[in-house]
Amino acid sequence: MSAITDVQRRPRDRVARAYRLHWLLLAMLLLACLAGLQVGATDVRLSDVSARIFQGQPLSQMERVVLWDIRLPRLVMGVLVGAALAVSGAVMQGLFRNPLADPGIVGVSAGAGLGAILAIVLGAQAPAWLAGAVGAHAVPLAAFLGGWGSTILLYRVATRRGHTSVATMLLAGIALGALAGALSGVLVYMADDQQLRDLTFWGLGSLAGANWAKVLTAGPMILLAMGVALTLSRGLNGLALGEATAAHIGIQVQRVKFLAILAVAAATGAAVSVSGGIGFVGIVVPHLLRLASGPDHRPLLLNAALLGAILLVLADVIARVVIAPAELPIGIVTAVLGAPVFLWILLKRRGLVDL
Repeated sequence: MSAITDVQRRPRDRVARAYRLHWLLLAMLLLACLAGLQVGATDVRLSDVSARIFQGQPLSQMERVVLWDIRLPRLVMGVLVGAALAVSGAVMQGLFRNPLADPGIVGVSAGAGLGAILAIVLGAQAPAWLAGAVGAHAVPLAAFLGGWGSTILLYRVATRRGHTSVATMLLAGIALGALAGALSGVLVYMADDQQLRDLTFWGLGSLAGANWAKVLTAGPMILLAMGVALTLSRGLNGLALGEATAAHIGIQVQRVKFLAILAVAAATGAAVSVSGGIGFVGIVVPHLLRLASGPDHRPLLLNAALLGAILLVLADVIARVVIAPAELPIGIVTAVLGAPVFLWILLKRRGLVDL
């Protein structure tokens, strides 16, 4: 009897632990945001500005520009991009039932990279009316369209007679990624020195170019996509039992697949378009949360958004201070932080991921 009681109590304890973790992550995100507003190349500190506001003293022009026009949009962008990448990784791992899955599997990253390279290398040859219409948004827009285009193509290849094959999607994603990489290589070969420098920095990822225009462009798409992803938690839990079993318990399997791919394409495409290539967030964050609170996607997706935002905001803080007044590309920081953690996870759970 006691053994049965323990089995019944275990899921409830895991859910309670997951929601306690939720409040802890909220507190950590608040502290990370305060650090993001406090740290920067200029000598403007949030603590000093807050004290002056409480004393009724006006802020200088430099303080308003640094906090409102530079640090705050950069912070908001870091929260959005980190949450988008982490939630997309959790959805992909649930959809493929594979702990090694990440948003790059559906071709978003490769397609977005190809679009960005096209805009950087061939942008000077674009018609004047087109260059005037898109202006500084040419690279983000091309990256977003490239990510979406590759994902739609992959979905069409993997879908036959109304059924989407996850295995076909995985193999086709590898092929499309290789093709996008080859086309990108041709364009890189054609690029001049300045274009090569721009390509290098875009590929390493950065939040340095964040502004309110980019936040208002990518933010709604990211929030909408994550909202759709959060509604798929029950479906992803069902898919963990297998597609046949999920269908028997009332899960609309094809609908879950379609919405999952659509949400990941939108969230990752919008995130990559404004931040460049940032790795390891989508694969490491879901792993850590599953170790901490179990595989239930109901708390997992929400906690992934919080932990992804925390990780990217803190990585951006490190990128700004480690070689100040210059800054590292944030993709280097996430790789340095994420790779050892991922190796530790593999060593800890290698018996569960043997292929």
